Amino acid sequence: MRPSQSSATAMATAAQRALEMADPAHEPICWDPIARELIPSWFYAFMKCITATRYAATHASGALGFIVARCRYMDDVLSTALEGIQQLVILGAGFDSRAYRFGRLKDRVKVFEVDHPATQKKKLKKLTRFWGSGGIPGYITFVPVDFTRESLVSRLRESGYSEQLKTLFIWEGVTPYLDKPSVDRTLAFVVAHSAPGSAIVFDYMCAQPLAPRKDIVILVVSFLRSFFDEVRGFEMAAAEIEPFLASRGFTQVCIVTAADLQARYFTGTNAGRKVSSEYASALAWV
Repeated sequence: MRPSQSSATAMATAAQRALEMADPAHEPICWDPIARELIPSWFYAFMKCITATRYAATHASGALGFIVARCRYMDDVLSTALEGIQQLVILGAGFDSRAYRFGRLKDRVKVFEVDHPATQKKKLKKLTRFWGSGGIPGYITFVPVDFTRESLVSRLRESGYSEQLKTLFIWEGVTPYLDKPSVDRTLAFVVAHSAPGSAIVFDYMCAQPLAPRKDIVILVVSFLRSFFDEVRGFEMAAAEIEPFLASRGFTQVCIVTAADLQARYFTGTNAGRKVSSEYASALAWV
C-alpha cells in the first residue's frame, strides 16, 4: 500500500456491506447502516455498477457472499465476547464500523482502531462529518501505525492499551495482503501481550489449486490491487491452520469454513447465494 494512499480494498469491503443493505431481493446477511457514510459516493456508485454485472453474479458472487458472511460472523463473535471482554482491538480497521454499531461497547469496553495513517485520516474525516457537533465517541482510541517504521506493541501501549485486560482482536480482510512473517508477528503480539482468555478472529485465504479466471470483475479488482500496491500473500491449507495457530501458542482454535457460513446464514431468501470456498475464518484463544 502506498504511504499517502488510503486502502482501496477497505473501501470496496465497506461498499459491499452497504450494497448488501440496499438490495431488496433478500434479507441482509450483515447489518451496517454506517458503511455508506464512510466511503465516497463515486466509489459506492462504481462498486454498485461492478457488482450488478452478470460477470459478478456468475464468477464473483461467492467472494461477495464471503465478505458479507465474514462480517456477520465476526459481529456474532463480538456480540458473544461482550459478556467478558474489557478491550476490543480492531487491527487494520479500514472502514470498519463495529465501534459505532455496537452500543454495548459504550462505558464498558476500551476500543482501539489500529490502521495505516492515510486510511485512518480519511476515515476520521468521514466520521467527523457523520457525528457532527456531538463528536466521535470518547471510548474509541485511534492508533495510526506505519508498520514499516513503528512497533504495534509500542503504539498500542502509548495509546492506553493494557496487557492485563481480556481482549478481543478483530482482524478482518487483512491477512490475504500480508506475507507469512507479517502474520506471524501479529499473532505473536496477541499471544505475548494479551491477558489469558483473550482471543483473535481473522479470515484467510485457503491454499488450493485454482484455474486462471479472466472475467471483468477479476480484472478490475486485480487492477485496483496492483495500482494501490495491495498484493495478495498469506494463505493456508485447510488442514494446516489449526496446528499453525496451536504451534504459536493459541490454546483453542475454531475454524469456520465457507460451508459453515453457508449453513449458518444463507437460508430463506438467501438460500441460493454462494460463499467462496477460497476463504475461511479462524477464532483462536490465548
